[in-house]
Amino acid sequence: MNTKFAASVLTALLYAQGLLGFAGLATVLLRDRAHASELVTASEMGASEMPSGPSLLVVR
Repeated sequence: MNTKFAASVLTALLYAQGLLGFAGLATVLLRDRAHASELVTASEMGASEMPSGPSLLVVR
């Protein structure tokens, strides 16, 4: 009985870890996609519409 319970707990932990990994990957991909679309939107603006002064974009 203890081995079945331990196997169930380990299975649940592995499943949860897989879900967290997938969520982390999706977060990174969506963040990069949002950042890329922000850059495209900024590049489509004309030079007269661009604000002068320091840039608001931060590159990490």
